[in-house]
Amino acid sequence: MAKGEGSESGSAAGLLPTGILQAAERPAQVKKEPKKKQQLSICNKLCYAVGGAPYQVTGCALGFFLQIYLLDVAQKDEGVTFYLSPFQVDPFSASIILFVGRAWDAFTDPLVGFCISKSSWTRLGRLMPWIIFSTPLAIIAYFLIWFVPDFPQGQALWYLLFYCLFETLVTCFHVPYSALTMFISTEQSERDSATAYRMTVEVLGTVLGTAIQGQIVGQADTPCLQDPNGSALASEGTNHTQSATSLKETQNAYLLAAGVIASIYVICAVILTLGVREQREPYETQQAEPMSFFRGLRLVMSHGPYVKLIAGFLFTSLAFMLVEGNFALFCTYTLGFRNEFQNLLLAIMLSATFTIPIWQWFLTRFGKKTAVYIGISSAVPFLILVAFMKSNLIITYVVAVAAGISVAAAFLLPWSMLPDVIDDFHLKQPQSHGTEPIFFSFYVFFTKFASGVSLGISTLSLDFAGYQTRGCSQPARVKFTLKMLVTIAPIVLILLGLLLFKLYPIDEEKRRQNKKDLQALREEASSSGCSDTDSTELARIL
Repeated sequence: MAKGEGSESGSAAGLLPTGILQAAERPAQVKKEPKKKQQLSICNKLCYAVGGAPYQVTGCALGFFLQIYLLDVAQKDEGVTFYLSPFQVDPFSASIILFVGRAWDAFTDPLVGFCISKSSWTRLGRLMPWIIFSTPLAIIAYFLIWFVPDFPQGQALWYLLFYCLFETLVTCFHVPYSALTMFISTEQSERDSATAYRMTVEVLGTVLGTAIQGQIVGQADTPCLQDPNGSALASEGTNHTQSATSLKETQNAYLLAAGVIASIYVICAVILTLGVREQREPYETQQAEPMSFFRGLRLVMSHGPYVKLIAGFLFTSLAFMLVEGNFALFCTYTLGFRNEFQNLLLAIMLSATFTIPIWQWFLTRFGKKTAVYIGISSAVPFLILVAFMKSNLIITYVVAVAAGISVAAAFLLPWSMLPDVIDDFHLKQPQSHGTEPIFFSFYVFFTKFASGVSLGISTLSLDFAGYQTRGCSQPARVKFTLKMLVTIAPIVLILLGLLLFKLYPIDEEKRRQNKKDLQALREEASSSGCSDTDSTELARIL
């Protein structure tokens, strides 16, 4: 019997070509090979991280300075007068520009995410072409935001148009860049490490944005106006500063800062493009047809951990955005540090930069949810101190350095936790691929929309309180409103966000289990892919 079986095997071997036998043997050989852990070099991580700087440099400059630029700088100096002229952007128009610009920016995130999900893989990848082609147009639009047009009517429309255009183009850069996190490596630890590099560079980007915009503009003090009787506005403790430079020189300073920031944008985009290569998931290539955007959106928005994560970070992000948008005015008019606010911003961002590695170690050692509670809540005592203390420059610098610690946590944690949510989604929906841009774009959508609401409400509140454009000082109601916007409102929002984080289900134990299950899924997909390829080859030859 054994001899007969051997004869059948031998005759079968004689009938089949050698290539078929080799093809049939390959799956066994592939399975025996140990799977190497995919690691990113430090150079890869740095090139990836540098790509986060353009969004933060421009976003920091716009977030901290656009409001005060529209109110006090974006106008033609047609004689010094206290009253608004046709050459001037009034507070109501400024609030419309800020709100509509941010709301439009929020709307473009899911729109760009939809377009990316429909994009095909190219030689450069699926995400890189968006980054490459949006960059030159974005820097032109950014520069024109800081340019004062030489016509009396329609200035508000000019700023609204180029603000919305720039936000659209920078979204075409930032959404694919954010989704790139899932395509630089399949290893969770490597993605977390690359995210830490990215957050460090992004905080450095905010430092650059603050330093460049703040220091260049700070050298050209904006002239403050006097009332019709010739006396300066009532100060109530604030400094009466006489400008040493003209309004035109101040506007040129803003243009110079815009040119420097635009150059940094281009350099970082080039480094990202040359130093990072997209990688596809093994199981993604097995998908028969791409999932529709709206079906993917329904699946994403019904994923419980994602909804709870973005709800928590929506409130905490809104808190820090309120501080960011009103900090320059708060320092100038409420604290009376007209010539110090750019240095205070720099102190905050430098402190955040140096503490990012500490938070990365902390979340690795104690878990991400613990890092959220401790890191973000640490801002509350310092906001309370600012709310009740009298104007003191030394104490303000101490508070600024301490606040930077919490800012670092707010920068790092959302982008470190989003990949965990996506991994959890892939385990529950293993056939749903190409949804990464939806996850990232809708997270950014909600935070940007909240930012637009916060800036619009902030500027309208100042208008109702009686804000005086280019005034050397402001009424007491304006100072009180600024204090509420920078201290009490953020505290309430932070506490609400932390309560929502209690519902977030992915703790460290769940994350480790997801990592094991996802690795098993990848290995099964890779093995299945090899077997399917060899079976197809065998059928074709037969």
